[in-house]
Amino acid sequence: MRRIDFPIWDDHGGIVPTAPILALDFTHPARTLPRMTRPDSRTSAQLRPISFHPNVAPNATGSVLVCFGDTRVICSATVEEGVPGWMRAQKVSGGWLTAEYSMLPYSTHERKHRDISRGKLDGRSSEIQRLIGRSLRAVVDLQKIGQRTLWIDCDVLQADGGTRTASVTGACVATAIAFNRMLADGRLKDFPLRKLVAAVSAGVYQGTPVLDLNYPEDKAATVDFNIVMTEALEFVEVQGSGEEAVFTTEQMTAMLDLSRNGIAEIFSLQKIAILNADKAEPVDFASLVSSFGKKSL
Repeated sequence: MRRIDFPIWDDHGGIVPTAPILALDFTHPARTLPRMTRPDSRTSAQLRPISFHPNVAPNATGSVLVCFGDTRVICSATVEEGVPGWMRAQKVSGGWLTAEYSMLPYSTHERKHRDISRGKLDGRSSEIQRLIGRSLRAVVDLQKIGQRTLWIDCDVLQADGGTRTASVTGACVATAIAFNRMLADGRLKDFPLRKLVAAVSAGVYQGTPVLDLNYPEDKAATVDFNIVMTEALEFVEVQGSGEEAVFTTEQMTAMLDLSRNGIAEIFSLQKIAILNADKAEPVDFASLVSSFGKKSL
């Protein structure tokens, strides 16, 4: 704050004693930085509501509908006898795990064309399904599944940001459910899943590192990260980039810390879903339909 006083002089060079002092006030109004406010009013370290609804696809060996807020993905694990031809040709022992990912046409605000209509898988879907496969193969002992192929299918029903991280997280639950059932009916001798795996997004939104971005945040974020970790809090994969922007070491560390803490919470929810899957009845589709349009199942 600065105040400068200017005296008023008379014609003889003296100060007019009765004249008021002319004052200019250079005080700046208080400047407050805009406070970061998330569209759904969460804190920067808060996950969206996460839920798992097992047995949504009865014909799969294991299945679950996973919800991260308004993002909803059906994840299934289906066991097929036999392994790919390249494994037989190279005499590779054990089994194989592979993944497919797709977004249904009505999952986005504007209809998304099916890949079959273009005659090829789009680059984003191809990238995501490879991520899902890598993430699960990092924690599954392929020797223990025998000469079989485990197919992971992730179909996005509704997209509101974080479909790849929801897919990895749900795929792990579906895989665990499938292995439990194979153990129960004698098709497996040992449990092949060494550790749980889960994923979450983080980013820089309105200048602040935040956890688990929804679509409005993902669209406006200057930095976008996807983190995959095991339940031992080991990294499986870190994807991160600036969106026409750069980020500092401090921001990256903050995003990794947020992700680590968030994933630790997700593991607790995964364990509950897996333990309760055999007790759960097949999904009541009538109640599912009635609640599907609601926010955060």
